[in-house]
Amino acid sequence: MFDYFDLSRPEVDLDGLADEDIAIDVRDLSLKFGSKLALKDIRMRIPKRQITSVIGPSGCGKSTLLGCFNRLNDLTPGCEVQGEVYINERNIYHRKEDVAALRSRVGMVFQRPNPFPMSIYENLVYGLKIQGIRDRRTLDNAAEQALRDVALWKEVRDRLFDSALTLSGGQQQRLVIARAIALQPDILLLDEPTSALDPISTLTIEELITQLKEKYTVLIVTHNMQQAARVSDFTAFLHQGSLIEYSDTNRLFTRPKQQQTEEYITGRYG
Repeated sequence: MFDYFDLSRPEVDLDGLADEDIAIDVRDLSLKFGSKLALKDIRMRIPKRQITSVIGPSGCGKSTLLGCFNRLNDLTPGCEVQGEVYINERNIYHRKEDVAALRSRVGMVFQRPNPFPMSIYENLVYGLKIQGIRDRRTLDNAAEQALRDVALWKEVRDRLFDSALTLSGGQQQRLVIARAIALQPDILLLDEPTSALDPISTLTIEELITQLKEKYTVLIVTHNMQQAARVSDFTAFLHQGSLIEYSDTNRLFTRPKQQQTEEYITGRYG
């Protein structure tokens, strides 16, 4: 099914990684929305500057898990979280955690491109201005670097003050990613970032994702298993809110340890 793996590549043992190599440490995480248990006792260690994909059938808790890492789920009434999530050795669910500061360190990009109805430039510097940055040179440099990081600079440098809504869908998604990384986050969360795009734009975003790990820890939720296999270093398989298997992507897709994982990736259900 996936014949492009390098089977000679050495497998990476997540349990053997040193603490300083871990970006997110999830400890016994459970989450409820009212009486509905959405996540059950999740334990996983997500490595720094690698790409980790989360796969599983619709409704299994993929996006909910992603939303735990910047506390986006807090905005949903009835959300109750148990367990701990450590980022930079801080439990982000501690009652004294600065959630606004957390969300600047953990950027998020959603399924459909959602540029603000303002210029390309203003989209890029919006978050920096919210942080109180007003120096024009600082803003200009941050905007240019973010656009270069997503390979969009050459395409838009002559129309930075045009509406972001004039861009194509693929360009808008790259702009939204640039808007997130303009804040220089440690972690970038991508929730189905290509599901609304055409195949050519999808390929462009996938190539971008593989480049982003040079600077950022990337987590991507995807319903597309081929995409997970192509772009990610590690893959987690969720089912009904439980983490069934989590390992080196190569091994998970070629030698899954759990029968449930094998049944899902071979298309027997999901």
